[in-house]
Amino acid sequence: MSELKISSASPKWVANLNNPPAHRSKNASIPDPPGFPSSQPTALSAKQKKDAAKTEKAAPRKAPTPDEMDTLKVKKAWEVALGPIKGLPMTGIMMYMSGNSLQIFSIMMVFMAFKNPIMGILATNQAFERFESDSNRSKIIQVKLAYVAMQLVALALGIWKLNQMGLLPTTRSDWLAWETQREPLEHAVFAL
Repeated sequence: MSELKISSASPKWVANLNNPPAHRSKNASIPDPPGFPSSQPTALSAKQKKDAAKTEKAAPRKAPTPDEMDTLKVKKAWEVALGPIKGLPMTGIMMYMSGNSLQIFSIMMVFMAFKNPIMGILATNQAFERFESDSNRSKIIQVKLAYVAMQLVALALGIWKLNQMGLLPTTRSDWLAWETQREPLEHAVFAL
């Protein structure tokens, strides 16, 4: 490859880029930062030699026992079961901020607030089938019950939003069609 010739009209940074300064030797009293060993080989201390020997002698990872696998599966199942409750604060804030009037955004929020928990309850067995085994079946049933409870809490948030929008018949005026007219006990007559 041919060398690049630097003209005298080139800026100083071009000359410095093409001809970097010579590498300075490292001060032996300053150790390398963790994870950045120097490129030059140096003498290892006794502690570093011991650590290197330990890592070389370390046995390969052993396979987990069935009990350990069951414990791990139950922990992961609990993470799945508590997943629906983690999104509730954000959903609640969005429902509060969307207002109580009938608009497309608030209607979509209510629809999603009902759809997601109902679909979650219907898919409970599919959500936990990868964690279930014969030895941890009783623990997984508890996790499934907690999952269904969390989905019901999410459903309650949707019901709360419906009530705030005035779509639930919770007042007496919502049931006027089924009320009978009261018979007056006395009649007042206008007199001059």
